[in-house]
Amino acid sequence: MDRRQMITGAAAMSALLSTPVRAADTSKSFLEITTWRLHNSPEDQLHRVSDYLEAGLFPALTRAGAKPVAAFANLIGPDGPSLFSITQYPSLGAMQDVLAKLAVDQQYDKASQTLGGGNGMPFVTMESTLFQNLSIIPEPILSSDASSRPPRIFELRTYQSQSMAARQKKAAMFNGGEIGIFQRLGMRPVFIGESIIGQRQPNITYMLSFDNLDGREKLWRAFGSDPEWKKLSAPPELKDAQIVANISNIILRPLPFSPIR
Repeated sequence: MDRRQMITGAAAMSALLSTPVRAADTSKSFLEITTWRLHNSPEDQLHRVSDYLEAGLFPALTRAGAKPVAAFANLIGPDGPSLFSITQYPSLGAMQDVLAKLAVDQQYDKASQTLGGGNGMPFVTMESTLFQNLSIIPEPILSSDASSRPPRIFELRTYQSQSMAARQKKAAMFNGGEIGIFQRLGMRPVFIGESIIGQRQPNITYMLSFDNLDGREKLWRAFGSDPEWKKLSAPPELKDAQIVANISNIILRPLPFSPIR
C-alpha cells in the first residue's frame, strides 16, 4: 500500500492549500473529517485502523502542529461499520506544513507500514472532507470533564443546500441564533462548518453531543417547539424546506482514546 494514501485526501488539493486566506477568515480554523469505511472480516479492520489512529496518526499530527479533535465509531447510520477521525488546523497554510512534516516523519511511516502490512486490506476506503468553521464557533468546543463521566453520544448532521446563496442563508441562521438555542437547551454543539472540499456540496455540517439516545430525542422535541426557534425560522425565505435540500445524520460513539468523549 502506498504510504501517501495515509496523509489524507486533502493533500491532492495543493493548489487550494497554497491560496492565501482572506484576512476576515483568519480567526476561523479548519476541520478535516476523514471517514474510514470498513467491512467485517478476518482482516480485523476496525481494530487495525483504531490502533493506527491512536498510536500512529494522532501522535504524528500532534508532532506536526495539528490538533487531533476526535475519533468515533459509527453507532447508527448508513454504510457501517466505519470510523471517523477529526483534525483541526489553524489555517490552510498550516495544513500544508503538517502534510509536509508527515511525509518525512519516520515514526509515522512505521505506523503506516504496520497498518498496511497485515493480512488483506486494512480498510475499504477513506474519504476526507475539509470544512471552515462558522464564526459562531470558530474552533471546536472540547469538554473538560471527560474523565469524570460516562462517554456521550454524538450526532453528526449535514445540511445540503440547493445553491451557495441558500447555504449562506442557512449559515446566517446558525450564526444569528440557532446555535444559541442549541446551547440554551443543552444540546452541546461541538463544531459547525461550511464544506470547502468534499462530497454533496454546498453543505453545512455540525456536531452535537448528548448524554444518551433518550436525551437526544427529548432535546430535539424541545428544539422543535422552542419559541425562539419558531421565531427565527418564521420568515418565508428562511424556511428549512427552502434552504436545505437534504439532511443526513449519523450517531457516533467516541473511541476510548478520543480527545472528545
